[in-house]
Amino acid sequence: MDKLRIYLVDDHKLFREGLKLLLSTQDFVRHIYEASNGREFIENLSFVDCDVVLMDIEMPEMNGIDATIEAMKMKPNLKIIVLSMYGDEQYYYKMIDAGAKGFLLKNSGIDKAVTAIQKVAEGESFFSEELLVNILNNMLHQRHPAERGHEVITVGVGEDLFGNRRRNGDRQSLRCITVLPLI
Repeated sequence: MDKLRIYLVDDHKLFREGLKLLLSTQDFVRHIYEASNGREFIENLSFVDCDVVLMDIEMPEMNGIDATIEAMKMKPNLKIIVLSMYGDEQYYYKMIDAGAKGFLLKNSGIDKAVTAIQKVAEGESFFSEELLVNILNNMLHQRHPAERGHEVITVGVGEDLFGNRRRNGDRQSLRCITVLPLI
């Protein structure tokens, strides 16, 4: 993998500087740009080349949803990962519709951030497990009680629930997981 140029967009300076410091120690990072809000990011985007953007949602002047929409108009191949404290579905769907390729909760560790950046830079998607579990639980709870039942989720050969490759010696197995609604 080539060294990456990363753009951090977050209105919390301490968070931005801390993440920048942690990412700057990674071998795959070439340069890190910063913006304190969506408007500043959009105004400077045409002057920089970046590979991956880490975008907050709630910011003054221009939020991350609007900034992502504008950025994708300017650079349709841009790879944006949402940074958020929210595990709420409403933000998830809006950011995916806007063009985000990943969603990382701010309470994640640096190892998850590194994985998210690398996967998205390689053209994959990345979504925090906590977010996916929240969405699944919300889907199960929003159904009418008479429609609730067992949900069967098929996990591919050699994958866990979140699509991550797993090795089990030389054997790989197909598993079905039954998720019961929490009542």
